[in-house]
Amino acid sequence: MKYQTGQTGRIIIARFEDNDDILAGLTQIARKENIRAASFNLVGGMRKGDFVVGPETDTLPPKPVWRQLGESHEVVGFGTIFWEGETPKIHLHAAFGKKNSVKVGCLREHAETFLVLEAVITEIKGVNVTRELDTASNMVLLKV
Repeated sequence: MKYQTGQTGRIIIARFEDNDDILAGLTQIARKENIRAASFNLVGGMRKGDFVVGPETDTLPPKPVWRQLGESHEVVGFGTIFWEGETPKIHLHAAFGKKNSVKVGCLREHAETFLVLEAVITEIKGVNVTRELDTASNMVLLKV
């Protein structure tokens, strides 16, 4: 295990409106505000999204199992923002609920708001943490 300690920086509140792209919006905020390290919480609604529910097998590199949202769902999520080179990278795990069905996974593509979604972003200051390509997993992972 490797770790660093930091301090809380700015708190940013964002409201995503109907049809807004959530992942693109979080990336835009990180870029505009130069947020190099942060955690965030989401609560609200989504109508579309592609997410991963784990690898097919426990081998490296993992082959992801994809699922899609194709209609409105309630969502609650937690994620981080750290940069890979000159690009902010979003890592978001969330639960998606509709009627008696709940899905959980790593949201990676095509994340679209239904009605409204709120984000609370907490900047982390005083750390030097990035994302880098890990050759064994072929994934961009946290480097502490």
